[in-house]
Amino acid sequence: MLAIVGALAILSLLAAILSNRVSPLPALILVPVVAALVVGLGAAVPGYIVGGIGKISPVAGMFVFAILFFGIMTDAGLLSPLVGLVLRLVGEDPRHIAVGTAALALLIHLDGSGAVCFLVTIPALRPLYDRLGMDRRVLACTASMAAGVNFLPWTGPTLRAAAALKVSPAQLFTPMIGVQLVGLAFVFAAAWWLGAREARRLATGGSPGAAPGAGHSPRAPVMAEESTDLRRPRLMWFNVVLTLAVVATMVAGLVEPVVVFMIGTAIALVVNYPDVRQQRERIDAHAPAALLMAGVLFAAGAFTGIMNGSGMIQAMAQTAADHVPAALGGQLPLIVGMLAMPLSLLFDPDSFYFGVLPVLAGVAQRFGDAPIAVAQAALLGQMTTGFPVSPLTPATFLVAGLSGVELGAHQRFAIPWLFAASLTMVAAAALMGVLPI
Repeated sequence: MLAIVGALAILSLLAAILSNRVSPLPALILVPVVAALVVGLGAAVPGYIVGGIGKISPVAGMFVFAILFFGIMTDAGLLSPLVGLVLRLVGEDPRHIAVGTAALALLIHLDGSGAVCFLVTIPALRPLYDRLGMDRRVLACTASMAAGVNFLPWTGPTLRAAAALKVSPAQLFTPMIGVQLVGLAFVFAAAWWLGAREARRLATGGSPGAAPGAGHSPRAPVMAEESTDLRRPRLMWFNVVLTLAVVATMVAGLVEPVVVFMIGTAIALVVNYPDVRQQRERIDAHAPAALLMAGVLFAAGAFTGIMNGSGMIQAMAQTAADHVPAALGGQLPLIVGMLAMPLSLLFDPDSFYFGVLPVLAGVAQRFGDAPIAVAQAALLGQMTTGFPVSPLTPATFLVAGLSGVELGAHQRFAIPWLFAASLTMVAAAALMGVLPI
């Protein structure tokens, strides 16, 4: 019962968001509440929600102050030279810009943090996309692909998988170096193709797309546009040093990210806009984006709190493992690899890697497959290529919000490309002998 209701709840959530019939915030709150009522756990819902919000609150705080910080930096003109540098390097060819987006996102994501990758890459390149009239969905999708194929030993999914199976991250990753290279080749090829398609569209004067929020959506949370009255050229080097210090401190893990961005935002406001009225205006300018992001993230916390607290996620995991047909047991790693990316839409990373993966690894071992092969298969999609579009991760809302794209539009556009990247790596892993056939 719990497994069925949980699956229906997640499918209902995805259907509501992807169809653009309900905005993410009410869908994330109402769907799990109804599911909890159906299984007779309505009285426990408040506790589940509070527990879920408690876990997400540091992340929500970080995103709120990160939006304020980068918004203020954009107002002050920090990104203008970077955009100019990118233009000089790649020109105004959308193909080069799309490939440059993938390269920048990949480099930034080497620290393993999807949040840092999107917080740095998207605000830096969005003005360039807007200047040329490029579809922002290409920006969101390309950055997502580049971050998604990166499952280095220090990234979250790899560390979780290693901990769950009690193996070293190097044991998981080293055999898959060639597989990741194939994934990167796919990402850059896809970025080039998307850029070429944009070039053809711009040459013919076409629109970014008919889907709601496909291009420039006023309803999406956006960073403020640059204004010459707000720029602070004399403070350029101060702002550069401050931004590098904030990002470096966060990447190094010396201080909690929310604290870093809170302090950074306060310093940026006081130094760039010492007048109290200007400070209020800057906060007011970015408050809608920050408030919407915070609301969605707290709603996501409520969703995961109810789904985990009620036991629906755990029931789904056990049911899935118990119903593996004997005829498919020998191909379980390959099956997990093919389903890994879609499974990101059903399970949050902790639930999958600490709840589902050990069960699947045990099943695979009974059929003669090495448990580590199941973990390697999972890393080819589960919260790697899947994390930038999953409603269960804050990064999904961040990439859509920073890009100024409706969540449903981002998911509809990016999911096929991310799934294709996952399947390409699965095929490469099978051909290279990483996954048994």
